[in-house]
Amino acid sequence: MTVNWADVRGRGWADPDLIRTRLAEGADPDTGAPQFGTFDGSPLHLAAQWGSPEVVAELIGRVADVDAMNDDRTALWVAVFHGHMDVARLLITAGADPWRPMMSGWAPGRLALAGPVPDLFPSPPDRQGLSTAEMEAVAESRRLIEVLAGIDLTGFGVTFASAISSKEAIRRLDAALVPEADMAAILDTSSEDQTVLGLTDVPGGCVLTQPWGATPTWHEVIEPLCAGATAYGVFVNPGSGSQGVVGVNGVIEDSDTHPGGGDAGGHLSAEEILAEYLYQGQALAYCCAAAGLRPIDARAVTGPPDHWIRVHDIDF
Repeated sequence: MTVNWADVRGRGWADPDLIRTRLAEGADPDTGAPQFGTFDGSPLHLAAQWGSPEVVAELIGRVADVDAMNDDRTALWVAVFHGHMDVARLLITAGADPWRPMMSGWAPGRLALAGPVPDLFPSPPDRQGLSTAEMEAVAESRRLIEVLAGIDLTGFGVTFASAISSKEAIRRLDAALVPEADMAAILDTSSEDQTVLGLTDVPGGCVLTQPWGATPTWHEVIEPLCAGATAYGVFVNPGSGSQGVVGVNGVIEDSDTHPGGGDAGGHLSAEEILAEYLYQGQALAYCCAAAGLRPIDARAVTGPPDHWIRVHDIDF
């Protein structure tokens, strides 16, 4: 019987007894391991993402090439991207090359320069460091994450719209201001009005919110807002997590995204890979940065908004 890795999933790669058992039974340390119906990597790559240093050390001693590529990246790159610096150090000691170019120019060592341990690897003088724009992106990510940290958005819809004011957003949506007296009654009801949104100006654009629903992320809202600009919406579904919608130049460019999910595919640009690295687990800050907004505090999301508005001509 052929022994494979089919039943080792996720955190199973952190179990040294399980991995040693599979290896003793004859599982190939260099063979791709099927994960959730697809082949997501070699055992070493998967252990670099999900596993423990003990498991990684076990596999290092058995693989043919500690720096083998899978899906355009090495296990060292995976360890750095997911913040497993103890694993990264093990791989370096075993001979992995931190300055091998991959993933749109992001060598593991250069990616580490943007992370919490920028001196993880000694940088030879001829190696490329971070550009001015990349250093600014790193600094802004840390600021935005701090500004927007700790907000519970379960059941909450938000859209960040670039380059337009709240006044222009009202015009584009053909919306009307909701009087304060009416708004007080709406907030007191248990069945919230899906046509009502909060709207707040911030540096770089404006923010639409709905503490009780997903209306800010509806295509009928995002499309007019993103004409000649960018809008990124996210609804935090209580059952399935963050669901994003991206609008650019009046067109929905992507939907059902997983903002802040740390998806670093080789099809992404250098800027997109950096954003995926910097904003892992930070859906709100990710969307805000993607739209180019620069709020100085969390009020645009947590409220109270500058205005409450009612949108029309949306089929609810």
